[in-house]
Amino acid sequence: MPHGQIFTFDNSGSAPEVPAARAGGERGSTKSSLALSNLRALVILIVVGFHSALAYLSSQPASPFPFDAAPYEWRAFPVLDSQRWLGLDIFCAWQDVYLMALMFFLSALFTWPSLARKGVQKFMADRLVRLGVPFAFAITVMVPIAVWPAYRVTAADPGIVAYAYHYLALPFWPNGPMWFLWQLLVLTLMAAALHQFAPRLVARLGFLSSTAGARPGRYFAGLVAASVLAYVPLALAFTPWAWSNSGPLSIQFCRPLLYAVFYLAGLGVGAFGLDRGLLAADGMLARRWFVWLAAAVTSFLLWMGLTALAMSDKAQAPLVLQVGVDASFALACASGCFFVTASCLRFGAVRSPLLDSLANNAFGIYLLHYVFVVWLQYALLGAPLFAFAKAAVVFAIALALSWAATIGLRFIPFGSRIIGEEPKLLYTPKFASRARIRA
Repeated sequence: MPHGQIFTFDNSGSAPEVPAARAGGERGSTKSSLALSNLRALVILIVVGFHSALAYLSSQPASPFPFDAAPYEWRAFPVLDSQRWLGLDIFCAWQDVYLMALMFFLSALFTWPSLARKGVQKFMADRLVRLGVPFAFAITVMVPIAVWPAYRVTAADPGIVAYAYHYLALPFWPNGPMWFLWQLLVLTLMAAALHQFAPRLVARLGFLSSTAGARPGRYFAGLVAASVLAYVPLALAFTPWAWSNSGPLSIQFCRPLLYAVFYLAGLGVGAFGLDRGLLAADGMLARRWFVWLAAAVTSFLLWMGLTALAMSDKAQAPLVLQVGVDASFALACASGCFFVTASCLRFGAVRSPLLDSLANNAFGIYLLHYVFVVWLQYALLGAPLFAFAKAAVVFAIALALSWAATIGLRFIPFGSRIIGEEPKLLYTPKFASRARIRA
């Protein structure tokens, strides 16, 4: 399971790292951009829902994981409740298959236009600040607060001083969901390098997107092939579950190249344009959303079935079965991305103030929600509720609190920087000149 998903996306203006051009004018000006903005809102809902459900998975052991003992499984499951439900396992498994890849794809959509507008140097400086500052704030402030319950559930002394001692003794810096930020930063710097030294490569990717408007199946086949090549060798070498922490950086060994494939795909689609090609609101991808639903469900069930066969083998599973598991994962990943994107293009081009606000605050919600989720799960350990009810309560309250906190951060000094935005001016030069004239 990933530690988290922001879901964050590449900023091209004052909006957070999300798949929309800029808050206000450009965002939502066409059906495709409006649908993608609403997709951004949907994804952050799924992210919060995913983390809210992790305490209630029937596949996890009955006892919480010890804080000081390797392999430090509490990094993914800080709190484990006695109430469990298999349906939440299925939900989280499906999100784990496709959601992160989709977020990297969406993150790249506006990167190429932003590079063209700002230039490589300004773009790189902007990204270092807009991703680096939130990442540094999160791993030094938010994550230590968020994972305190993971220590308290097994600690003899749950106090803050004892926690600080044990936390600082860890051989790594816990990342929580924030690993996504530094990996996204690496990929945006890669995009800047491509813009500087190999722009024709992205132009070629854009051409492939242009032909995908009428024939998305061919594009899908190419994406699956690239995903299999990127994922299967690393999954065989490191297993699909292995994570590594080195200082403040956390990485899942089998997936960096897979995420790079989807990021490059988003880079090419964005370079060609959102309202034509693959993401055209009236294109074949959107019109045949039901085909991608069938593909997503079938490939997910295939992956689950092969995974169950591999895990049931008491000895090491045969190589051909391992390859089948990993290849089916790549297939389910691409299918899930296509289904969710197609569905939003087909049904999501609707205007809603609530969705607009959710989309505009998505980055901040991603950055802040984990604290609320984990502490709410901890607070509900003794509550006489079923697993689904607990997950729903955690989801609703954590979403509301992180949403409100994101809005509130815009009204304090440096708050906008924390949530990946430009600081808001209290007055514009235009108004300032008027004030001087009146004076």
